[in-house]
Amino acid sequence: MPEAFIVAASRTAGGRRKGRLSGWHPADLAGQVLSDLVRKTGADPAYIEDVIMGCVGQAGEQGNNVARGAVLAAGLPESVPATSVDRQCGSSQQALHFAAQAVMSGVQDIVIAAGVESMTRVPMGTPVILPAQNGLGSPMSPAQKARYPNIQFSQFMGAEMMAAKYGLTKDELDEYAFNTNQRAVAATQAGAFKDEILPIEVTDDEGAKSLHTVDEGIRFDSSLEAIKGVKLLREDGRLTAATSSQICDGASGVMIVNEDGLKRLGVAPLARIHHMTVVGGDPVIMLEAPIPGTQRALAKTGMKIDDIDLFEVNEAFASVPVAWLKETGADPSRLNVNGGAIALGHPLGASGTKLMATLIHALRARGKRYGLQTMCEGGGLSNVTIVERL
Repeated sequence: MPEAFIVAASRTAGGRRKGRLSGWHPADLAGQVLSDLVRKTGADPAYIEDVIMGCVGQAGEQGNNVARGAVLAAGLPESVPATSVDRQCGSSQQALHFAAQAVMSGVQDIVIAAGVESMTRVPMGTPVILPAQNGLGSPMSPAQKARYPNIQFSQFMGAEMMAAKYGLTKDELDEYAFNTNQRAVAATQAGAFKDEILPIEVTDDEGAKSLHTVDEGIRFDSSLEAIKGVKLLREDGRLTAATSSQICDGASGVMIVNEDGLKRLGVAPLARIHHMTVVGGDPVIMLEAPIPGTQRALAKTGMKIDDIDLFEVNEAFASVPVAWLKETGADPSRLNVNGGAIALGHPLGASGTKLMATLIHALRARGKRYGLQTMCEGGGLSNVTIVERL
């Protein structure tokens, strides 16, 4: 069976809600990333056989197949097809899996997996809230309500349930949040993101133009004391805004090819897709599926946790990576080495390929071999991807 290789990876720097990227239409922003992937590989864009794009808020400016809109906005040939994927927060990681499966099957040779989310212009929950406001019902069906009576599915409640289940204290979560922010600060100041971030032109309120190249959510003046002082989100809870991922605007993508695609493009691969897993779990606690997902991926590959050099575990809430560390026994120094979503932002559908861009570049910068990426997803799902740096 043919193998799948990543030959280019790109992302925008994250933008705060109503921040520096808020003036960009999401299709245009994603189009910038698609164009950058073509530039990085020198590919004839007509060679691209599909674009698979993750997006959670598929409504309004992100509706009507935003992936196809991004292809047209990028000026790619009209012959390049595209489709939009929703696996909640794992949408673009799933897009990567679909793209890899396509080239491994030999059905296609060159595919782009990408993601976009403008959480400013299409607020979180829009695809559910708008229909409900217009009398068009809810995704929660009678059969689901019968199976889960009196349950209101909530990622925040799931995060609190994880903290309680795994015995995590507020102090642990605060310390984790502080450390991930400090890693993001250090990585930014060292230029660790330079090769993965695509500069995006932005215009401020006075009309001055500049390039957006730094993740806007990083707190450069943060302190542990300040984090500890943030008010709890729930009176009897353990999480605060400081230990939760930041609302974020952004886009990201990777180009994935098989051996025939490598020959056609004439480029060297950055990494090889070593393994892909997706699992389902309890939809109520919702966010712990990365734990069994990681365990399954390691079992299927015959690898041990110490065989993995670097990990990217999405920081939807601090309780997710802290619980994951406790259950997997992974080395904390290998986790989210350049910071995570608590500091850098979590642009929902764009986060999967965003994390992959960061993981690949971190492996290359450190001369390491294997990286594992996973994230929790609404509905109790999780994708796991293991890559080998080449």
